[in-house]
Amino acid sequence: MIDFSKLDQLKQKLDSFRPLPREIVENLHEDLVLRWTYNSNAIEGNTLTLKETKVVLEGITIGGKTIREHFEAINHREAILFVEELVKKKEPLSEWNIKSIHQLILKNIDDKNAGVYRNINVTIPGADHVPPDTLQVAGEMSKFIEWYNSDAQKMHSIERAARVHGDFVKIHPFVDGNGRTARLLMNLELMKEGFPPVVLSAEKRLEYYEALDRAHTVDDYTPFLILVSGTVERAFDPYWHALGVKNEE
Repeated sequence: MIDFSKLDQLKQKLDSFRPLPREIVENLHEDLVLRWTYNSNAIEGNTLTLKETKVVLEGITIGGKTIREHFEAINHREAILFVEELVKKKEPLSEWNIKSIHQLILKNIDDKNAGVYRNINVTIPGADHVPPDTLQVAGEMSKFIEWYNSDAQKMHSIERAARVHGDFVKIHPFVDGNGRTARLLMNLELMKEGFPPVVLSAEKRLEYYEALDRAHTVDDYTPFLILVSGTVERAFDPYWHALGVKNEE
């Protein structure tokens, strides 16, 4: 059992500074969108560097990079902004919201499959887990939302966010873009509960994939929960830096 009490205390500490000054919020938001976009796309093989991603988000084309890589950066920022709107409106997780997020991820890249559940069977390269047959996807997604509305609500918000990510990507309901969508959904859950959104580092890609595969094959979520918890803890650091607050261990 993972102890989330330290993370709850960090959240309480951050809450004590709210509302944060507008300048700090805007600065942190710009940095977050950039790092989240860069890392989430890099995990999936996008070759734009952090600085190149920043330039693309400013509307400049990078020579030698594909159109798809440019759209992946632009689309991901749009998806983040959409998720933030869902948080503001306190929207519950739904299949419609999931499809809407995914539609933004694949916009101008694969419009035919954007926001549409897959009609083919897929494999996850390098993983032992095999996603369900295409004929089961709609039913599995329906059960996923039922689980979210019942058992998931009894979990700590960080565990629920991690499980939303893990269980969604286990189904792999879309042809492409499942990983990016899963990380957006995890942050949607965290942000709704007042936690800062997390950035899963591309440098931890192997640990991330191995933890997910273990969760999917033997139903052991512990390594993934440990990974997510550590990432949540680090997500507070930019706030302490911006506020000039020392984070006591």
